[in-house]
Amino acid sequence: MSDFLQTMAASSAERAAAVASKFVSTDFDKPVVPLRLGDFDVIAEIKDRSPAEGALKTKTRSRVDQATSYAAGGAAAISVLTEPSRFDGKLAHLEEVVAAVPGTPVMRKDFLVAPVQVDEARKAGASGVLLIAALLSDKKLREMLDVAWQHGMFVLLESFDENDLARSSKLMENADDCERAGSGQLLFGVNTRNLRTLEVDNGRLRKLAARLPTARCVAESGLRVAEDAAKVAGYGYRLALVGTALMRSDDPAALVAAMRDAGSAGVAA
Repeated sequence: MSDFLQTMAASSAERAAAVASKFVSTDFDKPVVPLRLGDFDVIAEIKDRSPAEGALKTKTRSRVDQATSYAAGGAAAISVLTEPSRFDGKLAHLEEVVAAVPGTPVMRKDFLVAPVQVDEARKAGASGVLLIAALLSDKKLREMLDVAWQHGMFVLLESFDENDLARSSKLMENADDCERAGSGQLLFGVNTRNLRTLEVDNGRLRKLAARLPTARCVAESGLRVAEDAAKVAGYGYRLALVGTALMRSDDPAALVAAMRDAGSAGVAA
């Protein structure tokens, strides 16, 4: 695990310990919005800051404006960073986006390390969560997946290298997980960003393509233009998670739509 991941894991564990672990059924009354996936889809991200890119939130476009633009462009889901120390995130940001786009699933993106944080995300209205394989033992991953399945949430399980992807792919040996992967409720992601240097290695998506499980797989980080979506679709990815390019775009709705169209053309090619 990289130094950055270790720092994020320690910070996340402190936040998890501070969560009131006693939830009641009414805490989870906000609707779960299912993913509706086509040939190629975009998970559009909202984040105020990136450790690699600096401040991303603009003074001219609110989170609500950003989220509604993503929905208008046809984003399959919206990812919201809730990590506070390096991304300036808050759970309140997720709640704000959930309220703004009631027909679009919203995913909590964070460095989650405990099942209670999945409950916390569901209470805030999240329909999905990101889980990072490198942060979690097999036992902890199983516990967090089970909580997500109990809530009917989708999961994006993120890998950084061959070992992560091999561990993640073993879930396909479990009939229930395999079924959820087949329906698109369990997504497998490959992140091109090296979380030690914070640099992007675009070659990783192609390098790991042969190791992707037979499921919906997500290309994460480093995609900036529509042609990038077409390229990763050719490698076998069926979704792209895009953050910085959309946060800095003058017309995020158009960029989401262009990436969807280019990716779908890449699938058909």
